[in-house]
Amino acid sequence: MILINLLPYREARRKQRKQAFFSGLALAALVGLLAIALAWVLLQTLIGNQQSRNSYLQGEIDRLDAQIKDIATLREEIDSLTRRQNAVEALQGERNLPVHVLNELARIAPEGVYFTSVKQDNKEVQLQGLAQTQERISELLRNTSRDAQWLLNPRLGEIKLAQLAANARESKRLFDFSMKVTIKSTTPEPDGKASAPAKG
Repeated sequence: MILINLLPYREARRKQRKQAFFSGLALAALVGLLAIALAWVLLQTLIGNQQSRNSYLQGEIDRLDAQIKDIATLREEIDSLTRRQNAVEALQGERNLPVHVLNELARIAPEGVYFTSVKQDNKEVQLQGLAQTQERISELLRNTSRDAQWLLNPRLGEIKLAQLAANARESKRLFDFSMKVTIKSTTPEPDGKASAPAKG
């Protein structure tokens, strides 16, 4: 017996293919959306991790900046304290300087030389005095150059004849002289030690 299908099977197949196509399209769209969602979640996770790293690095940078500022402040304080210490050491070294200079002048002045004026201006001392002879003045200059511990570089200014009246009848013939000497430095050297004159 022969069966004849009189139903429109071609339309049914076409309808099935159409449904399968739309189902595949929907499935592909769903898979695409799911892939996009997964990629977005992964990207957000990576961005969050990177932001966390950036925040950590920024915190470390801020901490290091604070430490650098503290170090700079400490260096300024150390420099300030070093300058103060050097100033105090210089003052301590120069506190007894006038006594040393006067003792030095008394020690190196030969017999027959008298100082009438001693003036100090910074490291320079201006001396004026009287001497019995010019040889005594020369001896004073030699003593200052060779034997002085606190004085150096003696420079004779002038010598002139002076009459000194001992009493109404007699007058002594003396030589009025002026000279300059330099005081040896007692300021601290860079290694922190003062360059005090050597003891003789």
